[in-house]
Amino acid sequence: MAITSANQLELLQTAEAVAREKMIDPGLVVEAMEESLARAAKSRYGSEMDIRVSIDRKTGRATFTRVRTVVEDELLENYQAELTVEQAKQYMADPKVGDELTDEVPPVEMGRIAAQSAKQVILQKVREAERDRQYEEFKDRVGTIINGVVKREEYGNIIVDIGRGEGILRRNDKIGRESHRTNDRVRCYIKDVRREARGPQIFLSRTDPQFMAELFKMEVPEIYDGIIEIKAVARDPGSRAKIAVISYDGSIDPVGACVGMRGSRVQAVVNELQGEKIDIIPWNEDMPTFLVNALQPAEVSKVVLDEEAERIEVVVPDEQLSLAIGRRGQNVRLASQLTGLDIDIMTEEEESKRRQAEFEQRTKLFMDTLDLDEFFAQLLVSEGFTNLEEVAYVEADELLVIDGVDDSTAQELQARAKDYLDEQNRKALENAKALGVEQSLIDFEGLTPQMIEALANDGVKTLEDFATCADWELAGGWTTVDGERVKDDGVLEKFDVSLEEAQNMVMTARIQLGWVDPAELEPEEDETEEPAEEAEA
Repeated sequence: MAITSANQLELLQTAEAVAREKMIDPGLVVEAMEESLARAAKSRYGSEMDIRVSIDRKTGRATFTRVRTVVEDELLENYQAELTVEQAKQYMADPKVGDELTDEVPPVEMGRIAAQSAKQVILQKVREAERDRQYEEFKDRVGTIINGVVKREEYGNIIVDIGRGEGILRRNDKIGRESHRTNDRVRCYIKDVRREARGPQIFLSRTDPQFMAELFKMEVPEIYDGIIEIKAVARDPGSRAKIAVISYDGSIDPVGACVGMRGSRVQAVVNELQGEKIDIIPWNEDMPTFLVNALQPAEVSKVVLDEEAERIEVVVPDEQLSLAIGRRGQNVRLASQLTGLDIDIMTEEEESKRRQAEFEQRTKLFMDTLDLDEFFAQLLVSEGFTNLEEVAYVEADELLVIDGVDDSTAQELQARAKDYLDEQNRKALENAKALGVEQSLIDFEGLTPQMIEALANDGVKTLEDFATCADWELAGGWTTVDGERVKDDGVLEKFDVSLEEAQNMVMTARIQLGWVDPAELEPEEDETEEPAEEAEA
């Protein structure tokens, strides 16, 4: 087939028809045709030649040109597509490196093989353009709900027709007991869109917590308008869910608005989620209060929050324990997801036993170290004293409030506590020196003899060793492994060293060793003052 003998307008008509069918830019189809014709011309004139084809967008006329680029003499490699400056002087007045010399060449005859190759190039370009169009269309729709039609099932995954593309609803993104048949209409959440070699992959989900949040946004106008905000969502797909909401209008009840008249709004969401039970909870900035709400319908007697460890202890009446935990731990698990905290639940009886054990342990500590009788030691514990340091260094007035304690008794108690602590410090320092601790670490401000002994037992014996420690190695911390929080024990954790204190001590050690310049740690001065002064002048 010769290009010259073909109807030139047919090229443009074909490009427009393909572009209309695939919903892509006709210019991309014309570019694909130009590339396919150029490839056919190279097979005719030689693969080393730089043959380019241009199709007129109005007439459809295809122009074939040979392009040669001017290069430096030593870089000349391809004599068919390159020429030197001296050679170029025969064709142009003042050639420079990088200039291009173009010559029109006769159109080529396209045989059966060349025509087939050209067709493949066009189809490939059209497929790439279609994939790019799909990706651009759906990438900005991540996090929204889309309606589709089930096309087929592959290995438990559902392929969904979503209009100008296909999405995949994977097995683990389907609600457990629901089944889908071909041509069923299905509503899904666009979880992710990825550009891959075989085209954009659109991943759908019906189990994602945000799917439920988006459903509420569709059913509750106040959420769509921003008057009510969904602060947190936790789901056990197909079984139970908890959603925390807050209202920015004091006249609107967030829970009531989400429930709707006679439960119409929440029921619409429940029906879409195959009967999943939904607890709607008012959000509260006070985490203990919010947790009490999240554990509903169980009643909570007491809440103890450990913000540093991101853990919370909840005490419930004995008869409420099973309700608070829920079937297979569902209620406490959802409450934990909603609050982002690890929750320990115990009964009032268990908490009473624990407090009694702590009381007895502290009583024995004061009896053994201060040579007190049981009654007097219990008085100290009852007044809130938990360790010897508090007894030794507290203001004397705080000891005088205890029944039976006068000035002389208070002085004697503090003297005994200080003597015991001094003896413990002496022994700890001797043990540390025996383990090989250097004086530089002993003299470091902020470390007690017991801390130095603990460091020595862990192999930290010099100031250099201490400066290489991470803050969490000293103060302890938490690591998330496979979705569960795991405790990391710190060398100095038993001495109540916080993460911030550990950071400061390590940084101070590095500054003393010259590893860090203190000037680099100082915040930069605000340079906006100078221009202001100049403006006033």
